[in-house]
Amino acid sequence: MKKIYISAFVLSALIFSGCTNDFLDTKQTETISTTDLALFNNDAGAQGFVTAIYSKFTDWNMSSFSWIGLSSITSDDADKGSSPGDTGSDKDLMDALTYNSSSGSVEEVFTANYQGINKCNQALSFLPQLDQANANLRARLMGEAKFLRAFMYFTLVKTYGGVPIVDHLPNPSSEEDRVMQLTRRSTTEVYAFIVSDLTDAIAVLPAKGTYSASEKGRASIGAAYALLSKVYLYQKEWQKALENANLVVGYSLATDYASQYKITGENDSESIFEIQGTGSTPAKGIQGYSATQGARGAGGWGWGFNTPSMSLVNAYEVGDVRKNATIIFAGTTLYDGRVVPLTVENPRYNYKAYSSAYTDAWDSDVNIKYLRYAEVLLIKAEAMNELGQTATAIPILNQIRNRAGLANTTAVSQADVRTAIWKERRVELAFEHDRFYDLVRTGQAPAAFAIDGKTFTVGKNELFPMPQKFISEANGLSTQNPGY
Repeated sequence: MKKIYISAFVLSALIFSGCTNDFLDTKQTETISTTDLALFNNDAGAQGFVTAIYSKFTDWNMSSFSWIGLSSITSDDADKGSSPGDTGSDKDLMDALTYNSSSGSVEEVFTANYQGINKCNQALSFLPQLDQANANLRARLMGEAKFLRAFMYFTLVKTYGGVPIVDHLPNPSSEEDRVMQLTRRSTTEVYAFIVSDLTDAIAVLPAKGTYSASEKGRASIGAAYALLSKVYLYQKEWQKALENANLVVGYSLATDYASQYKITGENDSESIFEIQGTGSTPAKGIQGYSATQGARGAGGWGWGFNTPSMSLVNAYEVGDVRKNATIIFAGTTLYDGRVVPLTVENPRYNYKAYSSAYTDAWDSDVNIKYLRYAEVLLIKAEAMNELGQTATAIPILNQIRNRAGLANTTAVSQADVRTAIWKERRVELAFEHDRFYDLVRTGQAPAAFAIDGKTFTVGKNELFPMPQKFISEANGLSTQNPGY
């Protein structure tokens, strides 16, 4: 019988450390026969291919310890935390910016995103074959898969620079596909691929409000426009960033900033895209996301990593409600009545990762906020200011400040407004996995890290190293990032 192969992704060998010496795994580990495919040839089967992509974001290697280390502990917003002697494998190295190409966090984030991309490619390969499923549903699902693939490539290009573009399921017997999977493409090419995927997604995705309650976490046209706007922001294509931000409609700022980070505030009017921590059996939450960041020690409930820095504490103005909604201080009482005793090991913890309802000691209900309307407004303001529309940008910036309980900005000049917007991004989006990348894209990194007692090496630390296992397996097809 003819077999249709779902290839194990080229980069999957990293998670099977010790089982193989090869970074490249071309073995066919999962197959679907034409007979088996018939079982998926219906609406539920079609949805299952894309639900599997969303499910990837609940995995430990995708959204938890390594991602927290790479995207947050490295930044000036956070310190390693935990006990002094607990390195968290390499979180001490992430904190000090002394990680290398063999650091576990560097490898795991790379691997996890390509595993997710493989799931996207599976969906995009098989959905067109499911002719018994509703055609409009299949088109929407393909749009979701392309949005999610773009989302993951955006993470990769921000983190590592140019990476391999794997736009279809590789044939394990194809030399051309082997080379494709091991050859880095330029950052320009990766960004163009992201834009192409998001453009395709925009053509078919519905508005957020059209989804049923059971589908509330799925990608919408608003999410695609918001992500595209952010992609253009990173490329300093200000006009395109503004145009796409203006197309994000149907959202509004939550009245209470802190409400967004409670279970009752998930998927609210401000939410554009967030990873769902379902917290129900058997569909559990995001593996270890809350537990690794919870207060540690007597009276605590977690590992104590990723603790807010004094640099972040000092960044908040007097009266800014976001400080106490972002930072758990030892000796205080949380919104659900939990008392954080002074006996915990660290003075501060990440409030945005706190979950009051655990499925068990490992999986929690907390969602990860990735795109909020507040950020879209800040993208608008930044793009306008860079386009010389400073007077128009200021009122938008003030919407964010006023919601936080602050007076209007006193900034007037383009340069001062630019600085004010950058500062507002920091305190508004703290612990939402943006700060390190914001520092790099805006050129603030050397000075900001110096204030936090860290050394940022220009020409090196703008990017993380490519995993050494990938470089070794590429055998000359790809080269390492500078400085590593």
